[in-house]
Amino acid sequence: MMKYLLKNGTVVSGTKSEKLDVLTEGEKILQVGADLEAPDAQIIDVSGKLLFPGFIDGHTHFDLEVAGTVTADDFETGTRAAIAGGTTLVIDFASQDKGGHTLKEGLEKWHQKADGKCSCDYSFHMSIVEWNEETEREIQDMIEAGITSFKLYMTYPAMIVNDGDLYRIIKKLNESGCFAGVHCENAGVIDALIAEAKAQGRLEPENHPLVRPDTMEAEAVHRLLVIAEEAGAPVMVVHLTNQKAYEEIMSARAKGQTVYAETCPQYLLLEDSVYSRPDFEGAKFVCAPPIRKKEDQECLWKALAAGDIQTVATDQCSFTWEQKALGKDDFTKIPGGLPGVQTRGTLLYTYGVREGKITQEQMCSLLSENPAKLYGVYPRKGVIAEGSDADIVVFDPEKESVISAKTHLYNTDNNPFEGFALHGGIDKVFLRGNLAVEDGNVVKEKLGTYIYRGKKQI
Repeated sequence: MMKYLLKNGTVVSGTKSEKLDVLTEGEKILQVGADLEAPDAQIIDVSGKLLFPGFIDGHTHFDLEVAGTVTADDFETGTRAAIAGGTTLVIDFASQDKGGHTLKEGLEKWHQKADGKCSCDYSFHMSIVEWNEETEREIQDMIEAGITSFKLYMTYPAMIVNDGDLYRIIKKLNESGCFAGVHCENAGVIDALIAEAKAQGRLEPENHPLVRPDTMEAEAVHRLLVIAEEAGAPVMVVHLTNQKAYEEIMSARAKGQTVYAETCPQYLLLEDSVYSRPDFEGAKFVCAPPIRKKEDQECLWKALAAGDIQTVATDQCSFTWEQKALGKDDFTKIPGGLPGVQTRGTLLYTYGVREGKITQEQMCSLLSENPAKLYGVYPRKGVIAEGSDADIVVFDPEKESVISAKTHLYNTDNNPFEGFALHGGIDKVFLRGNLAVEDGNVVKEKLGTYIYRGKKQI
């Protein structure tokens, strides 16, 4: 059983950063303290480095069928990129299919996609797309299978649930000690705006943000929260993009509702002018909800600093240029989604911590501690503490690099953050005590295991 002693590093938690040594044995952290000694351990000097708990990405889509194609990254390539970026646990989305299918069938399908292929640990949320007595009975089966969070969509024909079912589902989930993350956009008005754009012959990518405006995200957030209040249930707004929707969340919280929120690096660092880039370049950035404006970015950063947004995930959903070109003559046929799992931590450090927008302790909360508590894996994950899994990111605050599709590990030929300079990088990553990444390179693959999750602790 391997023993490692990490000496002279700075251990970061959600509340403080301390110069401490960390001793691991096998899969667990054995001891955290000053001036530790362990003659039988392999000593690694991590002077000048930050030690973060392994990052948790609560929102990825690997090996997903979208818009008549399948994401470029499956669980093998996607989790390899994730571990290289310091992410030691991803929570992807298993899904029920419409037409009388069960949650169990969805879960089995996703296990087949993921089992034995993952280079980081993994779990699933369960997307519910049909609600009936059988689905309701299955909630307990999902809990026993280690799934305690669910996903609901207020848009997309294959996924959408109506308001009545939304109410029934979140009420039932709450009675079971679980909750749902919800994709909030007003599907009906978006369809009407798309029809208008097409009638006017507007078919280029720059129309994407125009037909999915911030008002239609905010309206859906408002509607969700009114329904959640009636159900007396907590909910999570996933991939929050803009100020209007954020204000709806704050208004519901002011009334005493429990609302969790997540945002993503693309909404913090890109603005909607990307859709107007020439030569179809705007297609690279098509995702839903769309990238918004500068003032929305500023709102989201302030919300992170204030603790109003609990976590930064990626909504990783990657496509090649060839796949994006499916919408060459009609922007609504561009498969929606971006890669992000490899650069989430380094972008947040470079453009958040170094620029004084958030602290490194807040970065730890957003990437590790809060998602671990939200998704029922704390303190096994999300903290560097005695008895926790030895998931440790050795982060070099001075390492510099530039993001490029030529060097990233995604199975894609494009990157939405192409050319972004990074000041701060991943040096080593331990996954349950195994040194999986060394000098920024993945040295051990497919060590990931399925994680059974408990109820939320937040």
